[in-house]
Amino acid sequence: MRKLFVLILLPLLLWSAPHALASSWIIVDDNTGHILGRSEDNERRQIASLTKIAAAMVVLDWAQATNTSLANAVSVPDAVTGVGGVNPCGLQPGESVSLRDLLYSAMMSSDNHAAYTLAWNVGSKLPNSGNLSPVDNFTAQMNALARKLGMKRTLFLNPHGLDNMETPPHSTAADLARLTRYAYAHPGFNFYVSQPEREISITGVDGTTRGFLLRNTNELLGRDGIEGVKTGRTRLAGDCIVLAADRPPEAVERNGQKIAIPRRIIVVLLGSNDRVSEGMALIQRGWSLHESWSAEGRPISKRSTL
Repeated sequence: MRKLFVLILLPLLLWSAPHALASSWIIVDDNTGHILGRSEDNERRQIASLTKIAAAMVVLDWAQATNTSLANAVSVPDAVTGVGGVNPCGLQPGESVSLRDLLYSAMMSSDNHAAYTLAWNVGSKLPNSGNLSPVDNFTAQMNALARKLGMKRTLFLNPHGLDNMETPPHSTAADLARLTRYAYAHPGFNFYVSQPEREISITGVDGTTRGFLLRNTNELLGRDGIEGVKTGRTRLAGDCIVLAADRPPEAVERNGQKIAIPRRIIVVLLGSNDRVSEGMALIQRGWSLHESWSAEGRPISKRSTL
């Protein structure tokens, strides 16, 4: 009998443990912004490379507003040597990479040097009434985007998320869910976060071209409908992850007509000890909560919506 009790209890412990370990998390229905589950989601935390979601959106918004092709090649600036952190492609000053490939590297491989190169090149073309450096000007635009989206407890200090400074940048799980919903409203965003692998091209200072195979740091891609979004990790932030998962649209009848309602949930997990197992547990919990909410007719209130 005792052995049977242990076997029954073990799955329950495995289910509940991830939620106790994470510092902060939120589960949101992407279509409506309805909050399906939350814990300390408005607490300020370091977010590491989740910062790059905001950086990517500044680039995509700028390219769309100025009709700039993401196929355009830009130069890696000299100052990239002082960035630190992850440089998976080995980018060096004077090399040339397309904006598109820099976005892939920043989002898939969490490339700090790619994010900095994007910020330097785009920041030099953005309006700059404060006479800021290109990267600071770009970061100011990231904060302007945060204000526009109602991310009231967010402060970006760089385009990559490194936080080894006296007053580090910060955000919240709820604010990052707002940002991710905004990102998925852009038709091109999903291409940069959903691919397991992608080869990019880098042109050296001598004109020769080398290829580099990027591998996505998101180990959960493809599981239970997960198609993105971004991982992050620093000593201060711990394990962090934003996940988006899709299921086929739900067919419902309204006013005698059948309509298809999209189904995508967004999970933000900050300060985790194990973003893979905890993130997967929250996705599974999210779908369960989503099914219950749908069965109730998808009720929405201002208090329960981002």
